[in-house]
Amino acid sequence: MRIEVVEGDITRLTVDAIVNAANERMLGGGGVDGAIHRAAGPGLLEACRAVPEVRPGVRCPTGQARITGGHRLPARYVIHTVGPVWHGGASGEPELLAACYHESLRLAEAHGIGSIAFPAISCGVYGYPPELAVQVAVHAVRDWLATHALPERVLFCCFGAGMAQVYRTALQAR
Repeated sequence: MRIEVVEGDITRLTVDAIVNAANERMLGGGGVDGAIHRAAGPGLLEACRAVPEVRPGVRCPTGQARITGGHRLPARYVIHTVGPVWHGGASGEPELLAACYHESLRLAEAHGIGSIAFPAISCGVYGYPPELAVQVAVHAVRDWLATHALPERVLFCCFGAGMAQVYRTALQAR
């Protein structure tokens, strides 16, 4: 199966790349972003600081992605993407969230990444309703895999059983 759901800590997965639900500054934060920075060590922060700003304080605009090395992580790479903050769904959130997945997968393909793990982008402090975000994620990944050979394996890494079940339900639906 090219798409899997796993429960656990994304920072411990042995995959080619993990995706970081980053903020636009790319200098660490809370949730999965903070966990990835802590696990990767100070080299990740240095690599993120080396990413050029596209405007003051912004290294990765919402809906885009950037790639760095994995440093102390088992993953060789970290793909940083910035999901949208939920404002009710009528402010382009679904399109921006889908772009996070497409841009991350585009970088994965460009770097020959065979396996990649995604967290639940925008579902934490950004407030995106999980059931809606998961639908976007599953659709975006399936859409990509229908026409691309890489990555060969995509994992949705969930920090709890409840979120994992939301993904499993979405994947079973056609």
